[in-house]
Amino acid sequence: MLEKYLNINPEVKKALKDGQAVVALESTIISHGMPYPKNVETALAVEQIVRDNGAIPATIAIIKGKLRVGLTPEEIEYLGKGNDIVKASRRDIPFIVAKGLDGATTVAATMIIANLANIKVFATGGIGGVHRGAQQTFDISADLQELAQTDVAVVCAGPKSILDIGLTLEYLETQGVPIVGFGTDELPAFYTSKSGFGVDYRVDKVEELAEALKIKWDLGLKGGVVIANPIPTEFEMNPAVINGVIGSALKEAEENGIKGKEITPFLLDRVIEHTSGASLDSNIQLVYNNVRVGAQIAVELSRKANNNCI
Repeated sequence: MLEKYLNINPEVKKALKDGQAVVALESTIISHGMPYPKNVETALAVEQIVRDNGAIPATIAIIKGKLRVGLTPEEIEYLGKGNDIVKASRRDIPFIVAKGLDGATTVAATMIIANLANIKVFATGGIGGVHRGAQQTFDISADLQELAQTDVAVVCAGPKSILDIGLTLEYLETQGVPIVGFGTDELPAFYTSKSGFGVDYRVDKVEELAEALKIKWDLGLKGGVVIANPIPTEFEMNPAVINGVIGSALKEAEENGIKGKEITPFLLDRVIEHTSGASLDSNIQLVYNNVRVGAQIAVELSRKANNNCI
């Protein structure tokens, strides 16, 4: 029955069958995260980084109602140029499929589809979380609940800077989701390597990370893991500048009644605009860094799984 909805690229399908490392990649960064052609260039570069580090890339999207795991360059171009691409989270998937629409997957939707394909490592920019002012709006990303229940490790540069990071951590703690700092004791905050908040565990080697992931799922402990990988210091931005821009953008969003799934792209657009594009460059570099680490973890995880089969 699943095959009716799920279309796995032949290269990805063979890699999974042969026990090779595969890294899931989201598609909202293509359709909603960057302007064309920068979005397509970045997506293709990200896939090449995965390959350069010994794994197979599996960019995930919904195209004409099919859950696609592994896109061709032409399909990436199609998403990059598209004007009617739905931003797809958990609640949207069945309706996009039923209507035969195109959908770019968020962190939550990418995790769901990656899990359907049995892909355990997903690399992205930053995760969603509890929005500032959520005490009144109850605006909490579906990413957090997905992390609580779906067995996929997410390599990211921490929660997006536009969020309430403290409340995001509280939510994840309640749901039993481990926050692992890769080479850091402090949680990164997307554009910056420091947030003022700690992590649950610091791990410095991909071998140790892969071992912990394997043990977690071997024991039947459901849910994902946040692997927080700081943006390289040479690309991080001044926290005072970023926080000032975000504060102004939040005020503008409130004045214009922008909320729900529209708030994140609006805020990120404003950050790009008010930093003269510097934040976009930082965003691209942190994604490259996360994908590199994600591929290395996937390779090690597949090696451990294959050794167990011998």
